[in-house]
Amino acid sequence: MNIKQFSEHLSKDLHAYLKAEGLTDEKFPECIDVEEKWPSIESAYFPDGAKEFNQYPLVSLGWSMFIGMAMAKFWDFDWEKYGKETGETLYHSLRDAKGYDNMDDYILEDILGYDKEQAAKVSEKVGECAARTLSAMNHSHIESGTSEAVEAYRVALYRLYLAGMAMELNALGYHYVPYNNAN
Repeated sequence: MNIKQFSEHLSKDLHAYLKAEGLTDEKFPECIDVEEKWPSIESAYFPDGAKEFNQYPLVSLGWSMFIGMAMAKFWDFDWEKYGKETGETLYHSLRDAKGYDNMDDYILEDILGYDKEQAAKVSEKVGECAARTLSAMNHSHIESGTSEAVEAYRVALYRLYLAGMAMELNALGYHYVPYNNAN
């Protein structure tokens, strides 16, 4: 499996899972503002995530999804303010608020405003997405330790970021509704 095939497979798998769970619509939402922040977020996140990957791969992958959720919330809440910040600055503010290890709790409770029960349910879904992603990486036949494996990790982070964005936009009430000329 090459990187493009891996990316397409992972995108379809995450979307199918989230759709089946009622966490996104038939079509993933698009939010160009949030998507455009990814390159600078990724460059800031990559050293932290890569350092954790060997011991805590699900955390390393899942945190990217939480970041996508936070960015969707920022976009909905006050993009006039947050859109002016670099992705690197936004990531560091998320990480540094309570530390890398507690970034999930900070995003779920302090940014998204979920209570403990809601946060636990969302964490479970993110964990499943991270596990599915790790499984896809392990079954991709991409050799560990190669430049292609690093690229697969980067693709995985991006796909999870987009999945987190989609999941939170859905939770905020943004839904894909096809336009129908017949009315």
